[in-house]
Amino acid sequence: MTALPKPSDVRTAALERRSIRRYRPDPIPEPLLREVLELALRAPSAWNLQPWRILVVRDLALKSALKEAAFGQRQVEEAPVVLVLYADMEDALARLDEVIPPGLQGERREAQKEAILKAFHGMDLEARAQWGAGQSYILWGYLLLILQGYALASVPMLGFDPGRVKALLGLPAHAAIPALLPVGYPAEEGFPHHRLSVERVVRFL
Repeated sequence: MTALPKPSDVRTAALERRSIRRYRPDPIPEPLLREVLELALRAPSAWNLQPWRILVVRDLALKSALKEAAFGQRQVEEAPVVLVLYADMEDALARLDEVIPPGLQGERREAQKEAILKAFHGMDLEARAQWGAGQSYILWGYLLLILQGYALASVPMLGFDPGRVKALLGLPAHAAIPALLPVGYPAEEGFPHHRLSVERVVRFL
């Protein structure tokens, strides 16, 4: 079994990451993909609900169809992998025993389930979906840094037709899709960072 590459530290990954839209055709080894995803799934979420779900799209025909659903953006087809992150709050709420820590048992466990269900009872499907999408962005941030740490390039994409993506991939109508993420080995350097300073966006109180 081929050893996985040693990842860079978080600081290096944050400083070196760029949004990349051109990719080499080299496939990404599945053990490396699994390592990245296992680490990303350590991301926190409110109540530990983990409403995110991920589709790893490698099929050429599917990527070609996704490209059309993304208004012809070539990186969707060119990257060896496209990660489709979606939130499924209905699935999460229906399977609370999967996410409530095993240390909570008996009355405490039932009370936690009741509190969670009560919190979302007054929301409609769309509101719950948007809440789940907001939680999923936490996972997205983890993914971007972890991918860079393993020298894998990516570019978060918001430009796509969610309805067409759901139809192509057989996702439930109530799911929310925060973004598509082409992933691969870079065939370009990307633009240098241009970010606001700490002084511009942070206040120390």
